[in-house]
Amino acid sequence: MRLIRFSHSGTTRVGRLDGDVVVDLSVFADAGDSMRALLDAAAGDLSVLASVDGEHFALSDVHLEAPITDPQKFLAIGMNYEAHADEARAAGVPVPDSQLWFNKQVSCISGPTDPIVMPAVSDMLDYEAELGYVIGKTCRHVARADAFSVIAGYLVVNDVSVRDWQMRSQTMTLGKSFDTHGPIGPWITTPDEIDDPEKLEIKLWVDGEIRQNARTDDLIYKIADQIAYLSTVMTLYPGDVIATGTPSGVGAATRTWLKKGQTVKVAIEGLGEIENVIVGEE
Repeated sequence: MRLIRFSHSGTTRVGRLDGDVVVDLSVFADAGDSMRALLDAAAGDLSVLASVDGEHFALSDVHLEAPITDPQKFLAIGMNYEAHADEARAAGVPVPDSQLWFNKQVSCISGPTDPIVMPAVSDMLDYEAELGYVIGKTCRHVARADAFSVIAGYLVVNDVSVRDWQMRSQTMTLGKSFDTHGPIGPWITTPDEIDDPEKLEIKLWVDGEIRQNARTDDLIYKIADQIAYLSTVMTLYPGDVIATGTPSGVGAATRTWLKKGQTVKVAIEGLGEIENVIVGEE
């Protein structure tokens, strides 16, 4: 199942994508346009959404929005691909010996085709293709063996980074949280659609030139490790977005920064793609 947020005739709603048909799910528990409310109402049993039959639209007649804009948390892990860690070491960047987590403020979230704004205060704009997942039910102290049971689905993430602002802040949060620097989408793919999220091809292109090309089996800390670690500290809630790290090939490795007018596309096997144009700040 693919869960989406979409706009039609000036109204945004949550929905389900069945092939090329969009089914309105906004009436379920009065979710409206809130994916967080939809997941919370489903209470970890997404199968109830498969039978909801709201108004139908053609996919070509709607605009896909960020599949969730109101998570309580947007968390991301750094240095979590073996090849990316090697790339960092070669550039003289210290590699941590434990999971390295930071916040992306939820206000940075944008849609799968929305522009990415290059801030006026920096030209060190970088890309990071990442596999993301969304929590489906409230949980704490989750054992590794139970970790996948709390996931509502998977999505494509570009952890856009402003490198100088990232490096001047110990938490990295400021350099990860500029407005529009969290494009996600194009939908949330439920776990039943993915055989193994840790065996997927992940790629990123800039103006058609491939920059990142890897598989998610190169993750250092696996998804179960991440959920067990995070839930030791904090309660995870329906809608929380977690990004699993980026592979090698980031612009920082060669100091090749994104420029205005360029197009960045991220694709993950089985999950779709997002494509965003870099624009200047007005």
